Amino acid sequence: MSPPAQRQQTLQSALLALALLACWCLCAAARDYYDILSVPRHANEQQIKRAYRKLALQYHPDKVTGTEQEKEASAKQFAEISHAYETLSDPEKRRIYDNYGEEGLKQHAGQQGGGGRPGGNIFDFFFGGGGGGFGFGGGQEEEEEQVPKGDDVRVDLYVTLRDLYVGREVATVRDKAVIRPAPGTRQCKCKQKLVTRQIGPGMFQQYTQNACEECPNVALEREQEPINVHVEPGMADGQEITFFEEGEPMIDGEPGDLKFVVRTRPHERFVRAGHDLHMNMTISLVDALTGFDLGIEHLDGHKVTLAAAGVTRPGDVQRVEGEGMPMYGAEHTRGDLHITYTVAFPDALTDQQKAAVRDLFGGAAAAAA
Repeated sequence: MSPPAQRQQTLQSALLALALLACWCLCAAARDYYDILSVPRHANEQQIKRAYRKLALQYHPDKVTGTEQEKEASAKQFAEISHAYETLSDPEKRRIYDNYGEEGLKQHAGQQGGGGRPGGNIFDFFFGGGGGGFGFGGGQEEEEEQVPKGDDVRVDLYVTLRDLYVGREVATVRDKAVIRPAPGTRQCKCKQKLVTRQIGPGMFQQYTQNACEECPNVALEREQEPINVHVEPGMADGQEITFFEEGEPMIDGEPGDLKFVVRTRPHERFVRAGHDLHMNMTISLVDALTGFDLGIEHLDGHKVTLAAAGVTRPGDVQRVEGEGMPMYGAEHTRGDLHITYTVAFPDALTDQQKAAVRDLFGGAAAAAA
């Protein structure tokens, strides 16, 4: 080969190396779709679907409560998750992504004139509204094969009324079984297979038998794991806080869910009824007759003023707007506080006190008679 030809070949090799390096840098700068869905690169279709379903329920904007900044961050995360699933759930797009990265997907989309799943809403595709993968509404896609699931675990979470008013992070420890590799092999992914056997001239018999694969052996071990349970303001008694796939494991399936059930401890002063709070208040006979201006301490420590200028009768109910429980998912909107008054009468009166009462109210009594 002549020196000019060698120089040209060397230059072409250098340019190719630079192009590959630039492509690698672009791919490295973008977050890997497999990392977004927390699945290995060899994950099958069912694993990708399960991972998306779990993350979509966790990060969907309609499912997230908190500050506006937290909701905005969740919306961005959900968009990344949806985009990753759109790519990895499509065999052709996944092949292009695996070989050429996001830049290859962009070129492919340009050649196809756009693209994307019909309807544009993958969350509806999974959880209703568009039909499809999980059998919500028919659709033309094949129904997903039923995956066995472990048992759900329900745990009563006892909290105070104050916890449900202001919110609380509860630290607890989950003792659960986990699947670990074990020596040997086992039968797995067993299915009922229809077998036809000829038992005579023109005579056939059909029956079912188990058809299994051979998989690496596994064993169940107990493990303790710390879990932080976030009790949101406004949660109701009996409401469930779900940790997806943190329940009992299922070999050759997916774990069940861990569900904390909110249980409210009785409060010494307030009783909850929906978004409202109710309480009883005892006032003196003098306050009942002449009026009062009193303060009580609310669940978070702020003071609420209770006042009346006229006569308060036993059983009268006063409503204070906006001093009830926060509404779940809209904690700045609150119910009302209802106060039922009881009047504390004296046990006895002296003769002098009786005479004074007759002097004060005798004329009104006589006029009423």
